[in-house]
Amino acid sequence: MIDALFGSKTRIKLLHLFLNNPGKSFYVREITRLIDEQINSVRRELANMLKVGIIKSDTADNKLYYEVDQRYEHYVPLRAIFGDDKEAGSAVDAPKQSTLDWQARLDELGGVKLAIMAGVFVSGSASKVDLLLVGNPAPARTKAFIKTLEKKEGRELNYSVLSYDEFYYRLSIRDKFITELMSSKHVVLRDVEQILDKQK
Repeated sequence: MIDALFGSKTRIKLLHLFLNNPGKSFYVREITRLIDEQINSVRRELANMLKVGIIKSDTADNKLYYEVDQRYEHYVPLRAIFGDDKEAGSAVDAPKQSTLDWQARLDELGGVKLAIMAGVFVSGSASKVDLLLVGNPAPARTKAFIKTLEKKEGRELNYSVLSYDEFYYRLSIRDKFITELMSSKHVVLRDVEQILDKQK
């Protein structure tokens, strides 16, 4: 029944393969062996999936490799359907979570003066950055925090940590990285010194 919904048996097998192996790439002959399908139908479906944007390709050692694009807009719901790890479907929808919950998490990191959430966390955000932390949070705690978020989100996150001085400088010269983040939809989780209000 699911074959009829998603078009073909080969496509279903490919979705299972890619969505259960985020971050891992495969070349065509390897894929045909793993899913036990004809090479022509595999190539046809890979071309379709590339066109849609659910997978991406890269060349290494004279071979074309394919892997799931974890930043594809429907990645989380598709992983919830095809992934064996059912926890992957529970995306963190931060704006709906209580601000107090996020404030407590940021307090645990220590030294966070400004925190901005965008990208996969904010519906309609075109930002390539999901979370920006400004200040001097503890590196080990920050890594653990991001890993927890990635597990809940079911994908890799793009995050950046800047010192307060660097952020202030980049903001003042209208640095491309900061401008792109601020011009896309975002949520300011914390702004201790109201630096963003001063720039308005």
